[in-house]
Amino acid sequence: MKLIFVSNYFNHHQLPFCDALYELLEGDFCFLQTQPMEEERVKMGWQAEERPYVRYAAKNSCAHKSGGEKTSGSESNSNAVTDAEDFEKLLFTADVVIFGGCDDESYIQERLTAGKPIFRYNERLYKEGQWKAVSPRGLLQKCKDHTRYRKAPVYFLCAGAYVPCDYHLIHAYPGKMLRFGYFPETRHYEAGQPFNHKEPGSILWAARMIDWKHPELVVKTASYLKEHLEENTFHITMIGGGELEEETHRLAEELGVTDVITFPGFQGPEEVRAAMEKSEIYLVTSDRKEGWGAVVNEAMNSGCAVVADHMIGAAPWMIRQRENGILVREKTVGCTGTVRNRNYFGPWNGFSGIPESAADWEKTHSRPLSGNGMPGRLRKD
Repeated sequence: MKLIFVSNYFNHHQLPFCDALYELLEGDFCFLQTQPMEEERVKMGWQAEERPYVRYAAKNSCAHKSGGEKTSGSESNSNAVTDAEDFEKLLFTADVVIFGGCDDESYIQERLTAGKPIFRYNERLYKEGQWKAVSPRGLLQKCKDHTRYRKAPVYFLCAGAYVPCDYHLIHAYPGKMLRFGYFPETRHYEAGQPFNHKEPGSILWAARMIDWKHPELVVKTASYLKEHLEENTFHITMIGGGELEEETHRLAEELGVTDVITFPGFQGPEEVRAAMEKSEIYLVTSDRKEGWGAVVNEAMNSGCAVVADHMIGAAPWMIRQRENGILVREKTVGCTGTVRNRNYFGPWNGFSGIPESAADWEKTHSRPLSGNGMPGRLRKD
């Protein structure tokens, strides 16, 4: 069986899943990258190692008829440039195409017209709010791209708990939406690892410092904890940078918490995972614009108890309230009440969520991809 995965670019979050497909299909797998990675993500170390199955769609393709020179780095993750004729043939003759992370429908239009199987793969449709579903212009476009294929062999891999609700609003994919997600690297640890490396009271946050990631909530959480805990038995590390970096540093100074927060700046994926392995608690303060949040996967695999806003896509599917993490309501001041409560977390009377998190991950997420799909993930919603 020949399978093609079409997406905007190949990154470290997709690499383990694609490696598994390549092995399972004995080489009959191709990842088609449609655009260069943004410079900001390249600086963050998002570029994955090269793989023989990655191809780059040349700009003279059906999806880039305007022509022009390829930008620097556009082929950095691919071993070959595939011209229009080649990849159009690939997309049409493949047994299955997975299409996600790319807004250009021209890549799959011929296949849709021919009624060939396609699995769409994406995050929620209305990240800014479902009120957008009432827009006549938006509804017309959604009908063109999605609803009119409700009876065709087009299925949807839902990368987030709120995806099915959004697509139900436009009456798309009835009975054809499958619970899916992102599958970053799963690490296997020896007995006692990585818990014997955890630093007591350690709290980690790692993200771009932009508005919908809400780094200010982490600083306010530090202020709250410093005021209400009898002893400062915690320390927060905020990895990352971005347009709100200076503002976040300034807020930390204004609130007098620079002694309990460390700002190491941007770090690569390996350094972030190392920090997770040393931390007891991982914070995710993003709002509903966080379609999935692969850091939840990585933090749980690293033995962290995760405290996350309930509106990020991964949280409702992966976190069981007060068992392996905490879901908090949107627009609360970070996780102040939750982290403060001594009955919940490791440094405060042994919250069981840290070992529970890693044990759950080992049981439900570390099994290899099999001929029956990803265990525990391919479920109808």
